[in-house]
Amino acid sequence: MKYGYTILYVYSVTETIEFYEKAFGFSRKFITPQNDYGELISGETTIAFASIELGKSNFKNGFIPTNRTEKPFGVELVFVTENIELDFKKAVEMGATEFEPLTEKPWGQKVGYVRDNNGFLIEICTPIKTDK
Repeated sequence: MKYGYTILYVYSVTETIEFYEKAFGFSRKFITPQNDYGELISGETTIAFASIELGKSNFKNGFIPTNRTEKPFGVELVFVTENIELDFKKAVEMGATEFEPLTEKPWGQKVGYVRDNNGFLIEICTPIKTDK
């Protein structure tokens, strides 16, 4: 088995894809003609977005959509960078909302948290340095 996708259900797939292109530098892989599903080129695991309406059709028992004004879900996307100060600042300048400022962890890693245009939590961090 292999981890293939993370799919976030959003109000506007096109606006979300555009946000991730501007704020984090990802490129779009595609968006369906119905604009209800899209993917980013993001490395080995695909980040994808589906419309709230598509989610409602997929999940007969319903689900809780994200909300920018409430606390975020206890799940995050993590983007690793060597240029954390620049990339964190760019994300905020492009519309991400700072959630926690950049800090250095006891193990030497720098991390900061933002929320995307839908309210999803994103960690921007440096790689964890190991002895190997």
